[in-house]
Amino acid sequence: MNRILLNYIIQGFFKNFLLVLAIFYFFGIILNLFEEIEFFKNLEVNFYIPLFLTIIFIPSMMIKLLPFIIFISSMLFMTKLRNSKDLLTLKVFGYSNIKIFFVLALSSFILGWIILLTINPLTSGMSTFYEKTKSNYSRDIDHLINFNKNGLWIKEELTNKKRIISAKRPDGYKLMEVKIYHLDKQSSFIEKIVAEEANIENNNWKLKNVNRSFLKDEIIHIEKFDTYEIVSIYNFNKINNLFKNFDTLSFLEIVTNKKNLLERGYNQLFLNESKHKMMSLPFFLFFMTALASIFTMSTLKRDDNFRLILIGLTVCVATFYLKDLSLALGQTERIPMVLAIWSPVIALSFFSFIGILQINEK
Repeated sequence: MNRILLNYIIQGFFKNFLLVLAIFYFFGIILNLFEEIEFFKNLEVNFYIPLFLTIIFIPSMMIKLLPFIIFISSMLFMTKLRNSKDLLTLKVFGYSNIKIFFVLALSSFILGWIILLTINPLTSGMSTFYEKTKSNYSRDIDHLINFNKNGLWIKEELTNKKRIISAKRPDGYKLMEVKIYHLDKQSSFIEKIVAEEANIENNNWKLKNVNRSFLKDEIIHIEKFDTYEIVSIYNFNKINNLFKNFDTLSFLEIVTNKKNLLERGYNQLFLNESKHKMMSLPFFLFFMTALASIFTMSTLKRDDNFRLILIGLTVCVATFYLKDLSLALGQTERIPMVLAIWSPVIALSFFSFIGILQINEK
């Protein structure tokens, strides 16, 4: 009998989860499709391309929204359970409020790890394909930047010339083994600058141990400098932010392939931030389910449904802003980034612990 009741709780919970997930996915497709159509409106592509890109983009968005989806799913299931009197029936057979809560919360926790280990690698691959496809259709090709196995490549369109920059590898605020080519508007050679390193902390790049080759009177001249400066539209933060896309990296890739990612130029702080953000997901799901259980189990009155809906929306908005505020504090170095990521989880855990003690007395 206990197994039947346990299956009833888990199956009912996941049915509601899939229903809410499908609704979010449907609205996500509608909203994002308009954005994709706007992007492709002046390009000769059929309707299937923006639709296909929307379909593969939305799953990564759904993972970001999982805490709110699981919260709404939990409240929906618990409200149905309470309104149908099934909650009282479960209590008759020994399922207390605290036991029902742990069944739902542990299910959410396990679901979070399943998503991280199985679904997240798929969505990160979809996001990578999405980014590459969009970049192929991008019309803004005057300024391009790319990481590949040959290092970092940058193209800049200046006022009266073009600039192409290559670097073997990044090293903190520096680029190592830098080559800079300046070409005129007809792509004819103007000069080549080779530097041992370039400090790109700001837009005034400071180059060290420089050889400058330039063409004058159809003869190539070479100059050497200990230090040399150029002005670029790019700096460390701008380059770093262009590749700071959590969606294109999976949790497994960061954990198992971190060394290679660092060699490819990814920032250590960015990788640690990504790892902790992903690791916090199962705990977020656990405590969002806890909050939903606390609100719904605190009363058995059916006329409280509207109040529960308002509370649910308020909690979702408050949690969203709490996460954003905490991350903003971490990004501005007011608090350590790891603490900024886990602070909302810790705050939810304290609130949930107090609420669970109260519903256990019901």
